[in-house]
Amino acid sequence: MLTPADFATYSRWAGVATLVMAGLTVLTFVFRWGVRFRFVGITGFLGVVTVGLFALSIVPIVRAPVPGAAKYTLVYDNGATQVVITVPPAIERSALEATLVQAANDLFSLGRLGRGGDRLTVIARTVVHPEPGVTEPVILGVATRSLSDRANNTVTVRLLEPSARPAPKLQDF
Repeated sequence: MLTPADFATYSRWAGVATLVMAGLTVLTFVFRWGVRFRFVGITGFLGVVTVGLFALSIVPIVRAPVPGAAKYTLVYDNGATQVVITVPPAIERSALEATLVQAANDLFSLGRLGRGGDRLTVIARTVVHPEPGVTEPVILGVATRSLSDRANNTVTVRLLEPSARPAPKLQDF
């Protein structure tokens, strides 16, 4: 997995390549070579790559994994404050809690702010088949976190008891 330090190293090398290409571009204009405008394009492209690598060295794109989290699938995202994920039916409570925290951290974005509230709500559900031909979505738990306070990465998790699982509806949260 690449770290911001790796991207810093790559951006330095890309910067050196950009400067070398810029020098060659100047030479192509001095000697009026026919490929001079191709060198301008190459230099510009290398500049864009350098800036992109530098940006990745400042803001990491890697999210921290939560120990014990299971894989989840994003089912619904309104782009603002509500997200629904699905998890396997036989998930343990500890794994469900870790998965809700992982999803809340992964799906957090400041771009969600200002679209209907200041709390991100992540609802975990699964699908069960109580009898052949019948499928029921079952809500397992809910996680919430602040969207307005970037420093507050506290995730509040509420797991539903097995006896209470079929009753809640999405609008209850």
